[in-house]
Amino acid sequence: MQKQWIRLSTIQDIRIFIETVTMSDVLVDLRSQRYLVNGKSIMGIYSLDLQSPIEMIIHSDDCPELMEKLSRFFTDEVGE
Repeated sequence: MQKQWIRLSTIQDIRIFIETVTMSDVLVDLRSQRYLVNGKSIMGIYSLDLQSPIEMIIHSDDCPELMEKLSRFFTDEVGE
């Protein structure tokens, strides 16, 4: 399992993020405060507080290509 803080600031960011994780067989969850949603669910993502960094949880240790594609969303900020 890998964890990384990300920021999805625009509708375009959300669209690209979902397209990227949907092409992967890896399970991706997103956590914001006490909410945990499927990272492939547009409705789930829109239910999160997108003003704050979001914790991305990838349920695999062997997905360097996916991590590279998603690196554009990485942030050093830490949410709640």
